[in-house]
Parts: sequence; C-alpha cells; structure tokens
Amino acid sequence: MKTFNIILLVIAIALMIVVSHWLGQQAYSWLPIPATIEAEAIGDLFSFLVTLGALVFFGVMGFLFYSIIFYRAAKGDDTDGPAIRGNAKLEIIWTVIPIILVTWIAGYSYGIYQRMDLVGSLPIVQLNSPLAAAYAQNSPLEVQPEEKIEVIAKQWSWLFRYPSHNRTSSELHLPVNHRIHLIMRSEDVIHGFYVPNFHLKQDIIPNQTIDFSFTPNRLGKYKLHDSQFSGTYFALMEADVYVDSPEDYQKWLAQITTKDTIPAENKAKSEHLQPPLTLLRSSWHTVEPADPPLVNQQR
Repeated sequence: MKTFNIILLVIAIALMIVVSHWLGQQAYSWLPIPATIEAEAIGDLFSFLVTLGALVFFGVMGFLFYSIIFYRAAKGDDTDGPAIRGNAKLEIIWTVIPIILVTWIAGYSYGIYQRMDLVGSLPIVQLNSPLAAAYAQNSPLEVQPEEKIEVIAKQWSWLFRYPSHNRTSSELHLPVNHRIHLIMRSEDVIHGFYVPNFHLKQDIIPNQTIDFSFTPNRLGKYKLHDSQFSGTYFALMEADVYVDSPEDYQKWLAQITTKDTIPAENKAKSEHLQPPLTLLRSSWHTVEPADPPLVNQQR
C-alpha cells in the first residue's frame, strides 16, 4: 500500500509539472503581439510566473482534495479532532519552500531586468559582463545609433518632439530596429507611458526627467495609453504610435519639417467644452484640460 501511494504521488507530481508547463507556454498568447526586443524577455518572465503559480496552485489544491477524500470525518462523527500543537517538520517545510520560491522569482526577475538594462544606450560590445556578451551573440540586430525623442505629458495630451529636426508631433513615429531613447517629462501630475504591444510601462513623475529606452522590432501602428489615473479625462489621453522602416521614418521627418505648427487635436478639451447631457451637474471639481499643444504633425 505504501509503494502504491508513492507511485500515485509521483504520477500526481509529474502530471502537475506537465500541466503547469503547458499553461506557462500558453501564457505567451495571453499577451498582445510583441513589438519590441524587450517584450521577449517580459514574455519569458510572465510564462515563468504562470508556470510556477500553476504548480503551486495545483499542489495546494491537490493536498486539499486528498485531505478531504482520505481524512474526512466519518458519517455521524461530531467529535472534535485531536488538539495537535506544533510540528517542527511542517513548520520547516512551509517556511523553507516559500523562501526558495520567492528567492527563485526574485533572482529570475532581476536577471530579466538586468538583461533589459544591458541593451541600453551603450553599445552591447562595450559591456564587459557574461550576460551582455551572451545577449550580443544571440541578438539578430546590429547595434544602431540611438534615436532621441522628447515626450511631454500633461492633462490630457501627449506631445513628441524630435530634437534632431526641432519638430513636434501628436503622434509618435519610431524607426524599426533602432534603439529609442525617450526623454520624458510631465507638466502636472503622474502619467504612465504604456504601449501594450511593447510590454513595457514607465511612469512619468512631475519635476523629473525620465529616461526610457527600448528597441521596436515590428512594423505597425500601435496605441499609447496613459496607465495612471491622471484625472477626469485620462481615458482620452491616447496617441498613435507608428513603427516605420528607416526609409519611411526619414520621409516622415522630412515631411513634417516643411509644415508650420498648428493646434493639435485634443479629445479631452473638446469633450470638456461640450454642454452637459443631463440637467443636473455634478459638484465634483474638474481640472480644465490644458490648451492643445502646437505641433507640426497630428493624426
């Protein structure tokens, strides 16, 4: 009987591992289609967390159902269970295992974030760490010059400035396979730069300049959202993001260079100026949206 229980336990553990690994692999499809190099590392981390979380879940539920089935009280037995106090083995097990899991998660996460940071503005070949060397060998992209773009966030609009051409836009254009260096500032409250397909998010803190780097590697049109609740119209604070080929990117820059500045379209301002749809107005204080920025290009 003891041998049978051991075999059953081994089968259960093997099944949990297989199912948890399968769920971890499925987790990649739960995220938006990746459009940056960094998104691959984030996908790996998410898959790892789903696998580990599923393994813990199935392990806990397995012990729970096992206890219910094999150690339930007999029918009609209303007596109290034995007053058992203290079990050194159990105390050690449920203390050591969580410590191991948390340490494992922290170490793996730190490695992912370090890998993302290592492919920053400095050329990879100049970084003297084994992790950087390994990444450089596996990276399919050549090191490209960094493209610097200023990002200004305010209630409730995005403004993008291209210092190399001294031009501004309400839509963000990025050259594919080039390292992008965003220099971000907020003019009022905390905003969040979040493009779901990039699998990256960065908070923009007032009175600070935030440097944020990544490398887009998939052509297409994406949507930028404000991930922080920045006030009444924060849901309208969106912008189109285009990842262009280097040729199309240069054409776009040349195109906006010939244009004069005009007020950008501002959904928050337009909605604020609309008359109320109901007779009763709320007494809640609403911050009036800032005036639309002047841009050379808008959507």
